[in-house]
Amino acid sequence: MLFVEANGARIPAIGLGTWELRGRSCARLVEQALRLGYRHIDTAQMYENEREVGEGLRASGVKRDQVFLTTKIWPSHFAPHDLERSAKESLVRLRLTDVDLLLLHWPNPQVPLAETLGALARVRQQGLARHIGVSNFTVALIEEAVASCSEPLVCDQVEYHPYLDQSKVREACVRHGMALVAYSPVAKGRIKSDRALLRIGDRYRKTAAQICLRWLVQQGVAAIPRTSKLERLSENIDIFDFELSEEDMQQISTMGSAGGRLTDFGFAPKWD
Repeated sequence: MLFVEANGARIPAIGLGTWELRGRSCARLVEQALRLGYRHIDTAQMYENEREVGEGLRASGVKRDQVFLTTKIWPSHFAPHDLERSAKESLVRLRLTDVDLLLLHWPNPQVPLAETLGALARVRQQGLARHIGVSNFTVALIEEAVASCSEPLVCDQVEYHPYLDQSKVREACVRHGMALVAYSPVAKGRIKSDRALLRIGDRYRKTAAQICLRWLVQQGVAAIPRTSKLERLSENIDIFDFELSEEDMQQISTMGSAGGRLTDFGFAPKWD
């Protein structure tokens, strides 16, 4: 496993995303992922599966201090008092005393960002989260967040895959010592039949998904592919025995555009 280091955090480069995973199948996938060698699990209040993620962690037998666990606060809880209460409720559901990374899930212009970040910093100071960060923040919001927060922010978690150019966000993260964590890193499965990625994969004897994930990792990006299939867990983590050439890296990078976003919750910030 490779790691991405950012403002004191050491984030495993490949993790398991759990969006849309529910019930016993969620707990079973988390357990199996950890048994296979995953050490990075991502959940959120909005996913309504924190309880099952905690169950999977305990069932795996992997020691708590060996797992990097992320959860996220939903924007409706961004008022300072609500945020601290909500963070504690997440820990109750997870049955943990702290999380490794606590993120603001989306921007919320209805609550002053400085107030929200003040509360997020206090959560870290209280020991409820070892690290804090943001998700779905634009470059302008990253700059505002860094300037407003008394504690270091370690990442911005955003949609990122070969079809979406996130170079500006990645550069902003680098400027501030933050990591970029990629959700939907295999473009919700769309890359599996991409001819260019398949051709590159043939040369390395890897799948298109593995090429895509390796491309992200070689940029210093952490990726959290979601899967509901046990067989995909092994495939997604089997990317540390090869390295893409600079030519292949550049070819994949040319596939992206600013309009390549696949996720639209109807309240995303303006990205351009």
